[in-house]
Amino acid sequence: MTQEQLKFNPNPLVAFLEKPMAEFTKADILKVIEEFQIEMLNFRYMADDGKLHTLNFVIQSLAHADEVLTSGERVDGSSLFPYIEAGNSDLYVIPRFRTAFLDPFSEVPTLDLLCSFFNKDGEPFALAPEYTLQKAARAFREATGGMDFEVMGELEYYAIAPKEEQYMAEDQHGYHVSMPFCKFEEFRTEAMRMIAAAGGEIKYGHSEVGNFTHGDLMYEQNEIEFLPTKLEQAADQLVIAKWMMRELGYRYGITITFAPKITVGKAGSGMHIHTRVSQNGKNMYVGENGLSDVAMKTMAGILSLAGSLTAFGNTNPTSYFRLVPHQEAPTNICWGDRNRSAMVRVPLGWNKGSGNMMAVVNPLEKKESVDFSHKQTIELRTPDGSANVYLLLAGMTVAARRGFEMADAVQYAKDRYVSVNIFEHEDVLSRLDVLPDSCAASADLLERDRAVYEQDGIFAPQLVDGILKQLRAFNDRTLRADIGKDAQKTLELVETFIHCG
Repeated sequence: MTQEQLKFNPNPLVAFLEKPMAEFTKADILKVIEEFQIEMLNFRYMADDGKLHTLNFVIQSLAHADEVLTSGERVDGSSLFPYIEAGNSDLYVIPRFRTAFLDPFSEVPTLDLLCSFFNKDGEPFALAPEYTLQKAARAFREATGGMDFEVMGELEYYAIAPKEEQYMAEDQHGYHVSMPFCKFEEFRTEAMRMIAAAGGEIKYGHSEVGNFTHGDLMYEQNEIEFLPTKLEQAADQLVIAKWMMRELGYRYGITITFAPKITVGKAGSGMHIHTRVSQNGKNMYVGENGLSDVAMKTMAGILSLAGSLTAFGNTNPTSYFRLVPHQEAPTNICWGDRNRSAMVRVPLGWNKGSGNMMAVVNPLEKKESVDFSHKQTIELRTPDGSANVYLLLAGMTVAARRGFEMADAVQYAKDRYVSVNIFEHEDVLSRLDVLPDSCAASADLLERDRAVYEQDGIFAPQLVDGILKQLRAFNDRTLRADIGKDAQKTLELVETFIHCG
């Protein structure tokens, strides 16, 4: 970061310390505590349920703060991870200084930090979500000669509140509408400011398609999208954002839900993940004449494990009520350019002449030939808000790495390219493999592919066993067919999982 970028950074800690969050040290945190007169520390950590959990400390002195930051604290791992035996369940939580942010909701000055788990021997806890992602990132770099797998997420969500009568957006036509038709634009922008102040690198926010009323309630879909960044940072940003949005919604008196499906015939909410592979600051997805072999290999790996990736990205029965035809959600394993019927989509990119568009609409500006290749991403459209973000991104990283190890990766990807709306072309649809239609079917595919995820110790076998057990416990193999289009039964199911992930 330049000095100007540091000075105007939305995170006040970055601006104060004049260094990026990745370079924060314990000495920096103690300096912040003194300068901002911090009275409390919050340790936050991701458990098996995909949500942040919290431990509060009242600061007694700088020496006390130093001790807490250095030693961390003990927690009951069996209450956080069901795969741990209660008789040997103590874990340490140790703060990651690079995640520090000022708590925007606390009445007293409070500093929050995300934590990592360690076992009784002081070693990283093998089953921890954030450590699983760390191992996957390291293995990808080693397998690709130093390339980084970078991602960013799209957080789609519904705001639910008492129905209003004025300026209601047309049912299922809420895409990018403005106030007053978008009722919760103010909430969205306030959430974006809070997330940015905590270090979230936000691209933009907007209203989404979903907009309807049911009984005395109105449902409005919105989205906040992030910028591509390093794997672990991207995961941290998403989990902090989800916590902040729920907390802010609570204070607004509205319900914020990331549930994948709300009701029959209405737009579901995904958590699309955009990917990018970089090396020495260069986007390796971009070749001389379009997508590079690196891009094709990455896609091949993700396509080859697409079915079992749902075990991390689509983790409750309502996930599979979203993955149905004609709802802009994927059902088949394929990829395409700008094609929202495809599971993997290559979004519209910018070529070197794209700067000329600015000059067309602004005649006072000169034409520019700017390299926008860093903006090109590839989007996986399957995941939703039920995902444990760290495990999802770890699974995707394992899949991307696999593409570099497949002998026929480029051809494998080419064979799964589609250029049409697959739901309107039966001949195309019939040749494509189908995504699972239930948690039970997803578990079957994870069982089949588990050796790939467990390779090099990335996913611990006990962790995979636990995920399989959870998925199969839903007993939902025929649930989608059993409920069909019954709106009342769907609503009852949605209510069960309204606060998933």
